[in-house]
Amino acid sequence: MVELRAGGQAYTLGIRPWLMGIVNATTDSFSDAGLHPSVESQFALARKLLADGADVIDIGGESGRTNLPPVGAEEEIERVVPLIERVVGELGALVSVDTYKPAVAAAALAAGAVIVNDVSGLRDPELAAVCARGDAALVVMHTSAAPKRRLADPELYDDVLEEVVGFLAERIAVAGAQGLATESLIVDPGPDFTKTPVQTIELLRGGARLHEFGRPVLMALSRKDFIGALTGRSPRERGAGTLAAVAYGLDIGAQIFRVHDVAAVADFVAVRQALRGEIELKRDLALPDELRSEPPPERVS
Repeated sequence: MVELRAGGQAYTLGIRPWLMGIVNATTDSFSDAGLHPSVESQFALARKLLADGADVIDIGGESGRTNLPPVGAEEEIERVVPLIERVVGELGALVSVDTYKPAVAAAALAAGAVIVNDVSGLRDPELAAVCARGDAALVVMHTSAAPKRRLADPELYDDVLEEVVGFLAERIAVAGAQGLATESLIVDPGPDFTKTPVQTIELLRGGARLHEFGRPVLMALSRKDFIGALTGRSPRERGAGTLAAVAYGLDIGAQIFRVHDVAAVADFVAVRQALRGEIELKRDLALPDELRSEPPPERVS
């Protein structure tokens, strides 16, 4: 078990995995571009993800795609703040904002977010200071390049696991120097970020070492490139591969999983925990009659 402080609350992680549902407040995401173009449709998605079992809603206003230019802070704020206000205010959800810009993080925290999911590797230490002032948690992720820059060099790392562990240790120290308590940190090894598929797989094979920091481990594995490289499938067809990656993450004790298909992962986790004896079964557990078979198709006259 490990404690996480976020938004003035203390959460105990490790009893069961937290699922972080993804809501992109942008139309150029690598996996769901154009599916949810309006605040209303993004809000509906957040509501569905919560109903499906999400513990956190991760809202981002800039795609991580490296073939597109960065979004200005003001535009990113315009994209995420109205959505965060609604998801927190109307749904009562725990919200994370996916940003590396201090101004965006400050606006998001003022709107009700309690976690900042930074994919820059804390390139700007002010982001940690914003989290400290806002009593928010911060995800510190490994990457070897600035945001929006693609770097896939098979010779980049002599030992990718050692590189990631050393980098995270240094970034945790930077966050502490900005006044952010260790209890408010989450670590993310950054699958695919400045890593080839082989490097990502080698890193994840040693992922249990991430527990050396005594902080919650976030695994952002959903629909990732390394899964596509292994399976030969496009992003929206990587569901089975994602579940396999989640299974491995559970095996090594990761506490948080950032996923697109919350319902599928929640079902997977529920069945896995039952079979492993990790949850207590109710003696009256039974299948409702209406779920015993599929209804017949409607006839077209």
